[in-house]
Amino acid sequence: MEQVVTVGLDGSAESLAAAHWAADEAERRQLALRLTHAWILLCPATPDSPAADEQNYWAKRIVRDAYTELARDHPELTIIEDLVADEAEKALLDAAARSRMLVLGSRGLDRVASFFLGDIGLYTIARAERPVVLMRAGRKADGHRRHVVVGLSLHGPQDNLLEFAYVTAFTRDVPLHAVHGRRPERARGSGTDTDSDVARETAEQARREMDEVLRPWREKFPRVKVVDEVRLESPAQAIVEAAADSDLLMVGRRKRPPALGPRLGPVVQAAVHHADCPVAVVPHE
Repeated sequence: MEQVVTVGLDGSAESLAAAHWAADEAERRQLALRLTHAWILLCPATPDSPAADEQNYWAKRIVRDAYTELARDHPELTIIEDLVADEAEKALLDAAARSRMLVLGSRGLDRVASFFLGDIGLYTIARAERPVVLMRAGRKADGHRRHVVVGLSLHGPQDNLLEFAYVTAFTRDVPLHAVHGRRPERARGSGTDTDSDVARETAEQARREMDEVLRPWREKFPRVKVVDEVRLESPAQAIVEAAADSDLLMVGRRKRPPALGPRLGPVVQAAVHHADCPVAVVPHE
């Protein structure tokens, strides 16, 4: 794995916003930035092939324009231009495997945008071996430090997700908001008192589990302020609401989903389609 943050460029405003976010993140983590654009028809350039140069013009311009803008804003950052003659899906997965993280542009919340994201973005985050961050246009860093959010399921190991979350909070010097959503089981009896007892027991059990999961990470990152919260609602609703005023939402994805199950669970689906902030999807065992 290379010490680099890779951003996928396609010439859109969303991918340029992703490039700006990736440049900021690369500087915070003291990494290099790689600008990747994939075009299956890319021709190898030679001194006597003006036709190839012309055919490659727009592919080169996408990367060069982004490089020029980012180099101006980040003069100390190492920026690598990367043109790949391959299908976008394969190029992005290969880039993710060699990077600390991959950053992509996302077009937003509506149905049309969801289908667009499904073509490449969802395919990539469902299969990438490293964290993938989705960034929307209009979300460039504004210098206002708030907090970052991590959604926890509390079922199974989540070390990759928690390490990414704590390092992110540490490098940004912001609090980490750890959120877990859980719906209380319906009580067999009836009445407000019975339902309240079940809700209270559910919340107390979830808090004990969260304390156990977070304890070693609090010790490893004592400088990171952590606010943990249990919400008695669906996990998907809990993380989307918690991320409403955050700088970044981080959620986990199992590397090996059930054979007959969906590639992405409902929590990840809700995050990438509805969270009003950049979303990092982190694969874990």
